[in-house]
Parts: sequence; structure tokens; C-alpha cells
Amino acid sequence: MSHPLSPEQLRSLTPLNVLSELQWRELRPQLVPQLLLAGQRLFALGEQTALTYYLLSGELLLRDGQGAELVLQAGSPESCHPLSPTLPRLHEAVALSDISVLALDSATFNRLLTWRLSYQDLLLELQDTGEDVEWLEALLANPLFNKVPPGNVRSMFQRMQSLSVQADQRIISQGELGDCCYFLKSGRAEVMRDEGSAQQVLAELEVGACFGEEALLADRPRNASVTMLEDGVVLRLDRDDFLALLKAPVVHEVSLGEGARLLGEGAQWLDVRQQEEYERAHALQALNMPLHLLRLKARLLDPQRTYLCYCDSGKRSASAVFLLSELGFSAYALRDGVDALPAVQRDGLLCETGSGYLARSGGRTERSG
Repeated sequence: MSHPLSPEQLRSLTPLNVLSELQWRELRPQLVPQLLLAGQRLFALGEQTALTYYLLSGELLLRDGQGAELVLQAGSPESCHPLSPTLPRLHEAVALSDISVLALDSATFNRLLTWRLSYQDLLLELQDTGEDVEWLEALLANPLFNKVPPGNVRSMFQRMQSLSVQADQRIISQGELGDCCYFLKSGRAEVMRDEGSAQQVLAELEVGACFGEEALLADRPRNASVTMLEDGVVLRLDRDDFLALLKAPVVHEVSLGEGARLLGEGAQWLDVRQQEEYERAHALQALNMPLHLLRLKARLLDPQRTYLCYCDSGKRSASAVFLLSELGFSAYALRDGVDALPAVQRDGLLCETGSGYLARSGGRTERSG
């Protein structure tokens, strides 16, 4: 078998059947059954591989550490649950016949399951009011909502204003003051920035995207314009509601001491100031990625690493943390920025000639002296 399982097949597997079809689509590359021949071992006693297994066909032997054996037949009630889910494994699993199994990355599966269970009541409640639940799932699949309590999300939907918009309509304009942010409910939009006499296309937004939030986080004028590419609907959230319901749970701040502890665990400083500011003085081994380029250059970051963002006042770094959270990164902001540090700590953090890294075009970084 080389094709992903169908929804009908997935609905018999617990708790995989709790997930929505949208979430199944995210798992689609992993939903292809794997074949084992009779006598092959699926996993060993004590193994710690972070995979969740389901038996789809054939017979499987489970043997625990005391030698007790259990034969599982595909299609039985027991086979509809994960096989020996505890890590390290409490059983050895050996195929008694040719079998097929489903193997899912446990971290991804548990993330989707936790999300679904956390938001299930909210989705059902909104569905009862006639809301498009698939759109809501697309919005809430944004990684930043992993940090937002469901109660905040419910309040956010209650306070949003729905606006019908047309193709070529400009939603926000570069240079204007920001008093709200938007979520794209339907349609597509384009983000553009004026660069002198030229215009640079920064991104194309699809359903579920949040935009206009950077001006609220940094308390600065809009740094780009957003124009609809086709007719659609946007939801408007006022500044105060955004700061209370979204920024507060998403943007995590740390002291310099807490930052030092995270550095010891493998984190890296991320300087989100302009390159000219960075070159005057920066933290040792810091990577410079100016805030206005962060969305474009975030692909240069290591998704397995934690980033400690800093700037002068803390406002740009708060924007950076919010953006990185949207993209699925782990990030913290230095509380109130380097200007709030005592002189001795500031001088200890920033050095004029310390080595660091610059994010360059073409998908590369280079050392700075």
C-alpha cells in the first residue's frame, strides 16, 4: 500500500479520530502504511523512538519485560489504540504475519491532538452560530495560537469586526498610524513596501493570516501596505484588544540573567536592530536580522534553536518574538531592551568588536568582526 489512509480508515483509530480533516491533511505525508514481514521486529523493549504506532493489518505479538505475551489482531478493539505508547517501550513488538502499521511522529501528533482538545468546545460553539469552522481551523493552526488560551481566542472572536473587501482595495497603508490589526478570512492579499521610487513585494497572504500587528507591537507607523488581490473578507481587531488578548500570552520576556541561562542551554542572541546599530556594538555571537527583514530571512534560522531578541527599547524585539511565534520558532525578548539595563550590564552585553553574524541575501549568513 502506497496511498495515505482514507478518512473512513482513520475514524476507527483512537484518539486519531478526534482530529479534523484539516489536521489529517497536515499529517498526510505520514499517513502511508508501512509493511513488515512475518518475524520482523517493529520496536524493542525499552526503545525510546518518539513514534506512535497503529496496527492496520495482520497479527502482532507484544511481549513485556516479564515474558508475558499478547497477540493483537488487526481490526480488534485493542488494535484501534496506539501500540505500547509509553516511552521507554514496555513491550517488544514482533510481526507474527505480514503486517501493515501506521507510524506517526509523536510530537506532531500530540501537538495536533492537544490543540484539537483545547479548542474543540470553542469550534463546536462557533459552528453552531454558522461560522466556517474550516476557516477557523486554518487561523488557529497558526503556531502563535499554541500560546493563546482558548478563552482569549473566544473573546477575540467576539470583539472582531467583519468587513467585506474588494480586489485592489488597500487595507492598510505604509506610513499610517496603526490602531488595529486584521485577519484574512477569505481571499488573498499582497504585502508591499515602498523603497524610494520602487515597490518591493514582501509576501502574499492567504486565509488565516494576521497582518498589521507589527505597528501595534512596536508602536510605530505601518512599515508596509496590504492590498487585496481578490474579493474577500477581513476581520478587524482593535489595538487594545490585540495587546490584551494576543500579545500578552505570546510575547515572552526575559531578564538578562534569564537570558544568560538560556544561552547556556544553546540559545542565541538575535539582534533585530538596523545593521548600522548592530555594527556599533552588539552581543557576542549575535545574529543580526533587522526587524523589517525578519519575515523574509527567517528561513536562515534554526527551527530547533531558541532565539533571544533584543533592541534598544524592547519594542522591536517584542515585534520580532510575535512574528517568530507566528512562524513556529521559540523566541524571547530582552525585557525593556538594552537601554533599560544598568550601564555595567549594558557594557558587558554589547561590545564594539565582538564576533557575530549577518544575515545576507541568497539564503546565507556570514561572520562579522
